[in-house]
Amino acid sequence: MRTLIAILPFLALAGCGAQEEMPKVQTVEIVKSYPHDSQAFTQGLFYDGGLFESTGEEGTSGIRKVDLASGEVSAQAPLAAPYFGEGIVGWKDKIYQLTWKDQKGFIYNRKDFSPAGEFAYKGEGWGLTHNGKSVILSDGTATLRFLDPETLAQQSTLDVTANGCPVKQLNELEWIQGEIWANVWQTDLIARIDPGNGKVKGFVDVASLGPPTPGIDEVPNGIAYDAAAKRIFVTGKMWPQLYEVRVSDGPANGAAQDQAAALMRCQPG
Repeated sequence: MRTLIAILPFLALAGCGAQEEMPKVQTVEIVKSYPHDSQAFTQGLFYDGGLFESTGEEGTSGIRKVDLASGEVSAQAPLAAPYFGEGIVGWKDKIYQLTWKDQKGFIYNRKDFSPAGEFAYKGEGWGLTHNGKSVILSDGTATLRFLDPETLAQQSTLDVTANGCPVKQLNELEWIQGEIWANVWQTDLIARIDPGNGKVKGFVDVASLGPPTPGIDEVPNGIAYDAAAKRIFVTGKMWPQLYEVRVSDGPANGAAQDQAAALMRCQPG
């Protein structure tokens, strides 16, 4: 990410079509940290009475249930090559898992991770969550898809914008208190999206989390929400820890501000 001069956030406003209120960049405070498998290429995460995770990369993809306190895997199901695992979501007694470029998803019985079917979709698969009515899918573009949770047929789409500009590379998803939270790939930001109009209400900077000197692939990716206890969990690909966090209005670092400004600068085409 190239360095952006201080005036860029204001220039970005002029470059967008329909100006909106500029989303605020917030930070996080660590409530508690937990061990996380540093070999896990995290692609999907959700919490529902326990922590469920999807891992990627060809040959090492799969789904797993993880003990939060110890980080130990209590159950798992591998996804054989050539499939590259992506996002997961729990729906009733099933778990749905995407693959990256194969246009095929897999269904598992939540109880024992046994196979329960497959489903098809067009394009790439990145992230999944649900809002209690629809399964929500990201595909790396600025458009989210809403699917029927029983048939997984597409119901509608939602274009995501920040200050009138499309926010692309939406990755792992989580439904949190009426908002869609999305990791934005190649940034340290989580976008908080209004599901009614697709506008980004704010960004959350998670640059303070993760390894002190992360490798090129060790990016933030993984958001889970414990609705009963109102706990937010965040991790990343091959991060050695998973964090319970709370959102803070403390000042975001300069790099995060620059990343947000770049996202709000409309690109040609």
